[in-house]
Amino acid sequence: MLPRHHDPIVAIATASGRAAVGIIRVSGRDLRPLIAVLCRRSLAPRHATLLPFLDANGGPIDHGLAIHFPAPHSYTGEDVLELQAHGGPVVLQLLLARCIEAASTLDPSSGLPVLPGLRLAMPGEFTERAYLNDKLDLAQAEAVSDLIDASTEAAARSASRSLSGGFSAEIRELDARLMRLRMLVEATLDFPEEEIDFLQQADAQGQLSSISEKLHGIEARTRQGALLRDGITVVIAGQPNVGKSSLLNALAGAELAIVTPIPGTTRDKVTQTIQIEGVPVHVIDTAGLRETDDTIEQMGIARSWTEIEQADALVFLHDLTRLGQPDHDAAESAIRQRLPRALVEAGRVLEVYNKADLPHGCSAGPSELRLSATTGLGLDTLRHRLLELAGWLDHPEGVYAARARHVQALQQTRAHVDEATRQWSGVAPALDLLAEELRLAQHALGAIVGQSTPDELLGEIFSRFCIGK
Repeated sequence: MLPRHHDPIVAIATASGRAAVGIIRVSGRDLRPLIAVLCRRSLAPRHATLLPFLDANGGPIDHGLAIHFPAPHSYTGEDVLELQAHGGPVVLQLLLARCIEAASTLDPSSGLPVLPGLRLAMPGEFTERAYLNDKLDLAQAEAVSDLIDASTEAAARSASRSLSGGFSAEIRELDARLMRLRMLVEATLDFPEEEIDFLQQADAQGQLSSISEKLHGIEARTRQGALLRDGITVVIAGQPNVGKSSLLNALAGAELAIVTPIPGTTRDKVTQTIQIEGVPVHVIDTAGLRETDDTIEQMGIARSWTEIEQADALVFLHDLTRLGQPDHDAAESAIRQRLPRALVEAGRVLEVYNKADLPHGCSAGPSELRLSATTGLGLDTLRHRLLELAGWLDHPEGVYAARARHVQALQQTRAHVDEATRQWSGVAPALDLLAEELRLAQHALGAIVGQSTPDELLGEIFSRFCIGK
């Protein structure tokens, strides 16, 4: 632990703004002297006590509840004091200042401050201390932030499962199985005369196959969890007046973008996050793609291409009523040739034909998605196709809140397990290389729960939390 981790800390633990209740949280090694000054009495452990919160001169700040959680039975594993007052910003700031002031009060018996070094908590520092004091592992600590930031019910439920330790338990079980197999291989290295019978009797190859199968299941659910947390970014692009803004409004169920028959109406991106079966979909409406002499419109079109290059998926929107017109078809071809190769090769470009409610002379192709942004025809099909592009499974069971780093760690684990499998399948498996691949697989897996996570990554993870969390 760094020296700052030994400092007592304090912060407003509730969201900014006005509310019925606001909470001040203090965490440190021994808060009893501070409690005596702040509350002018002792507090029964884990019991809410109604009392006045007074300033240094005995004047009232507020009336509320004070709760003392003695270590180690607290959120952080240290002594924790919570002051629950009315949730006005001014009241909470006064209480916060009073806590810092009271901490510097001199103890008559020692002549020293009752809680030296009390300072404002940094973002995520309460949860960081919970992690450092083994109250939570790293995956659970991240789930705290994910639960707070959840934008859909499905994301909240998956974060709650991770916070309760379900994800961590699966990771630790897989780690234990890797360890047992690694111990078996290393024991065989130490007793080479027992090599064939020892490994065969323990069904080491079967154990490795079972580990690979278990890892596959965890990977699939983790990818789903990462999708629930981060969502997918979808860009709607096409020529002017094909109905891009109308489609955004239809998907969002609100008039977010201005819709007119005048080409070039949309000159900058309009972004809206919608939910499709609990998955956040960040939809971006862009300026119509065409050649123009208008400087401002040119800037909007340049931004459109930037968004297209960064998109997870692209809805290439067409106007059914204009198909077959030479100028229109030539412009379509020019746009299609400029589309990012990565999107095209990954199959993440969705060709969508709008204005199906209007007269047109085009026959339907087998793979065409036709819709009407005006009437809503075909919108449900589009939503399902977007989920397919994102890789979402219908009603997956046991999905945990996950982050990109979890997915990457599992991919690294998979690479080492696959290499171990290749080593084993050889005519004369090199057991020393097999043991090393199993060790590396454990190392990659341990990063998920914080067993092998660099300090700089820990700082980055917790710095994104709310200050009072």
